[in-house]
Amino acid sequence: MSDIQLDILKAVNDNNGVIENTLNDSTLSKYDAATLHSNLTSLWSKEMINFSKIEVDKWTLTDEAQSYISKGATPEVQVVDLVLKSLQGLTISELNTNLGPVGSVGQGKAFKNKWLGKDGDKLIAKVDKLPTDSVLDELKTIEKTGTLADKKELTELKKRKLINLVKIVGYKVEKAEKFALEITNFETDITSDMITKDTWKDAQFKPYNFNSEGVYPSSGALHPLNKVREEFRQIFFSMGFTEMPSNQYVESGFWNFDTLFVPQQHPARDLQDTFYLKDPVNAKKPEDDEYWNNIKQVHQDGKYGSIGYRYPWKSAESLRMVLRTHTTAISSRMLYNLAKDPKPIRLFSIDRVFRNEAVDATHLAEFHQIEGVIAGYDITLGDLIGFMDDFFGKMGVSNLRFKSAYNPYTEPSLEIFAYHNGLGKWVEIGNSGMFRPEMLESMGLPKNLRVLGWGLSLERPTMIKYGVSNIRELLGHKVSLDFIESNPAARLDEDLV
Repeated sequence: MSDIQLDILKAVNDNNGVIENTLNDSTLSKYDAATLHSNLTSLWSKEMINFSKIEVDKWTLTDEAQSYISKGATPEVQVVDLVLKSLQGLTISELNTNLGPVGSVGQGKAFKNKWLGKDGDKLIAKVDKLPTDSVLDELKTIEKTGTLADKKELTELKKRKLINLVKIVGYKVEKAEKFALEITNFETDITSDMITKDTWKDAQFKPYNFNSEGVYPSSGALHPLNKVREEFRQIFFSMGFTEMPSNQYVESGFWNFDTLFVPQQHPARDLQDTFYLKDPVNAKKPEDDEYWNNIKQVHQDGKYGSIGYRYPWKSAESLRMVLRTHTTAISSRMLYNLAKDPKPIRLFSIDRVFRNEAVDATHLAEFHQIEGVIAGYDITLGDLIGFMDDFFGKMGVSNLRFKSAYNPYTEPSLEIFAYHNGLGKWVEIGNSGMFRPEMLESMGLPKNLRVLGWGLSLERPTMIKYGVSNIRELLGHKVSLDFIESNPAARLDEDLV
C-alpha cells in the first residue's frame, strides 16, 4: 500500500467518513489529479472507498500577470510613477527607454484612466499622487482564490491576457463497506508452497471480478465489403434464391459477350474497356455445335423472330480470353444448363468483375457485382417491378423509380432509382430487364419460360453504409486496416439511401 493511499484513508477517517472536495483538504490537495485518481481507483476496487469527480473552474495568472505582481505594480501605475518623479515631464521615447515594452502598454491604460496628459511632446501627470493599483489587487485576489466577484473586471483582465480559465479536478471521497485504516493484501493464486504448508486455509483471496472484460484476442476482421455482401446473401436466401458458382474470373468472349447477344463491334469489347489475356490468348470452342451455330446465326443473320445484327460474325473474336466484365457471364452458363431441364428457378451471384477503366474516387478497375436472375413461365415486366420493390425494401430502400434503358441482352430494360436523403436527389442504384429471346431461345429454353435479371454494385451501398466518399479508401492498397477492424457489421434493414 502506498503512502498516498494511507493519506487518503486517514483523511477520510479524520473527516467523519466524507471528504467533500479533495481540493479543500490540506493533505490531499498537494497531490495532482492523475496521481490521486489512480490511488482512489485502487482503494475503490478493494471496496474501501467510493469517490466521484468534481470539476471546478479556476482563473490562473499568465506569466505577464505574474511579472506585474513581482514588480509590485501594473504598467499603467509604473508609467504614472515615472512621470510624477520627473519634474519636467517625460517624452515618449524617454518613457520607453526606461520601461521598455511595458511603457507602451502602461501609457495607453494611463491615458484611458485620465492619469496622464500631454504638453507638447511631453507626458505630464494629471494626478497629484500615485493612484491605487486596483488591477494589481485584483490579480493578487485571483492568485489566492482563483476567482473574482466582479465579472466585468474578470472580462477586462481576460482581454488583457492576464488570466486564463482552467478546470481543476478534485474528488468527493466517502467510506465504503470494507473501509479500514490498513489494507489487506489478497492472494490471487494458490501456489504449491501454500498447499504443502497448508497456509491456503488462512489466506484471503481476491474475489473474481465478473464485470471486467477479458483481454481481447488477436484476430482477423471481415472487410466491410464482405459484411455487406453477407447481408445481401441472407436477403437472397430469405427470398428463395440459390447461389451460383462465381469463382471463374476468366471467360471467353463467347460466354462473356456473344451468348448475351452483345455484338462483336460493341464498345464494351474494345481494349480500352476490357482486359484481354495474353496467355492463353484463345479459349477452346464449346462442344455443343448446335448452340455455337445458333449464336452465330442469331448474330449474323437473325433467328427466333429477330433480324440479328447483320454483320459477319467471327469465331476468333468469340474465343478471345477476357477477365469477365460482368457476372452475367455466370448467369448465361446457368441458363444454358437450365435448358436441359427447364423449370422456374431463382439464382444469384455476388463476386468480382473487371473493367479497363481509369481509377478515380468513384471507379476502380475491379469491383463487385450483385446479380439476381428469376426464370418463370409467362412472367412479365410487372413481375420484375414488383419484385424490385420487395428486394430493395428488405434493404430499407423504398419509393423506387424506374427509367427505360438499353442493354444488348435485355428488352425491355429498366434503370432503378431511389431518393438519396443525404444528397437530396435521385440516384441510380441498379439496372434490370427481361432477357431477350435471341439469348434464351438460342440455348433451347421454351418461348414462354422468361427470365428477369437485375444487378447493382456492392461498393456503392457499402460506401453509403460506412460513410466512405472515395472508393479507393474502401478497396485497394490505400485502405486503412483500422477502418476494417473497427467498423461494425452492416444492417441493411436501416435506410440505405
